[in-house]
Amino acid sequence: MTDITNITPATTPSEQPSLLEFPCAFPIKIMGRTQMGFAQAVVDVVLKHAPDFDPAQLEMRASKAGNWLSVTATVNATSREQLDELYRELVGHPMVKMVL
Repeated sequence: MTDITNITPATTPSEQPSLLEFPCAFPIKIMGRTQMGFAQAVVDVVLKHAPDFDPAQLEMRASKAGNWLSVTATVNATSREQLDELYRELVGHPMVKMVL
């Protein structure tokens, strides 16, 4: 039987100490179906959270069959909160299937 008096509450991700030192270059990989406007939609979201991002630096790779597109945006991360908000908005975008 577990003694619940000795269980410490779980911390939320924003309360945990960051292993990153800010500012830093931080790559974010975003995947979605190959479709018109996907890369631009990703750039729009990234620029909202990292206005100094250079869209010309966006790296793109199509899947072997060409059905999926992976884009990598390397942002100048200034805080964990910035990265958390960027990640949340990307994950919530209807064209995005996965964010790493």
